[in-house]
Amino acid sequence: MTLIKETNEQYYAGQQAVHVVTSVSQFISTFDTVLKLYSADSWVPSNEDYNKNNFTLEFSVNNTTFTDVNIEYSVEGGKNSNIFVKTVGNWDIGYYRVTLKEKQYGNYRYTSITDVINNFYFSYVGFDRLLPSAKKNEIAFHAKRALQEFSYDVLKSIKKQELAIPNNLTVPIPQDYVNHVKASWIDDLGVAHIIYPTRLTSNPTEVPVQDGSGVPVQDSYGENITATSITEENWSGADMKKITGGYDEQFTDASIDNFTFNRVGVGQRYGANPETTQLNGFFTINEREGKLSFSSDLVDKVIILEYISDGLAYDADMQIPKLAEDAVYSYILYAIASSKNNLPEYIINRLRKEKRAKIRNAKIRLSNIKLEEITQVFRNKSKIIKH
Repeated sequence: MTLIKETNEQYYAGQQAVHVVTSVSQFISTFDTVLKLYSADSWVPSNEDYNKNNFTLEFSVNNTTFTDVNIEYSVEGGKNSNIFVKTVGNWDIGYYRVTLKEKQYGNYRYTSITDVINNFYFSYVGFDRLLPSAKKNEIAFHAKRALQEFSYDVLKSIKKQELAIPNNLTVPIPQDYVNHVKASWIDDLGVAHIIYPTRLTSNPTEVPVQDGSGVPVQDSYGENITATSITEENWSGADMKKITGGYDEQFTDASIDNFTFNRVGVGQRYGANPETTQLNGFFTINEREGKLSFSSDLVDKVIILEYISDGLAYDADMQIPKLAEDAVYSYILYAIASSKNNLPEYIINRLRKEKRAKIRNAKIRLSNIKLEEITQVFRNKSKIIKH
């Protein structure tokens, strides 16, 4: 039994033509993607929600000229079995073409967490097995824990958002954010320049209003009244050139003599701090507001925000690379076995060693190190440096 269910037309073109040869009230599309109508009335091509569906449905009598279907219907079922049900009467005899709005490539590399749970239950639990009994919800709990733990340092769980920095210099932390990897601003060539977190300033977690004696003031409910942060206001309006020293040659200021400026302008300051003498900008994490705050020189720039997710936020995230699937089974097996009180300690120790070895193998497999790429980078070592 093969694992690939979609045809080449479905995978590469994102289309499937279903030939309805008899008068029936429903037909089936076999995309791996679950097809959904955005709303109950979004089947109508003229409806404003029509373009929000993740597919289009067209009809042709001769499989040549297709037009949008403008007949009320619903979509039921799910993955590999999307059932198109006509609300009243039967479908016309002919060809129905289903087209995905966004094609998903490369999903064969992954195994869903549902398949992992089912595979583990049928392979490791039962009579004459290492685990005579285990509940499916117990397996599901440890499978999700494995996905979380692996997402931090084994799986490729880094997500990237392309954002524009608005005038308020803040962007919300993504909904499934766990920790940041890096932020970069993009220049006109599409090249990324790393933005570093800074220690020059900080975001307070509380900003209480104070009376003349410095004591926080409470409202009628006994809660502290909060104000806006003076630190954040000053930082958002700061002239970054005064921090980085990145003045251009046309800069004139009576308070700075030309000799000093010339040396500052070309970066010839004795004891310059690389942390601050760079032109890529800075950012801080504002835990109080749940936002990332950027320095004023980054306003209107496009950035790429890379961050770690735990792999459990969305259904599409709950997938495990096949190169790490065996390690996940070992993680679940050890986690469940170590919680049993009737298994010998030597078996627990054996499962612990197997888990560590398979996790190490998974890291090596997913590190994706290519000798040719390393060799190409090392060739830079042989370049002649001109004096």
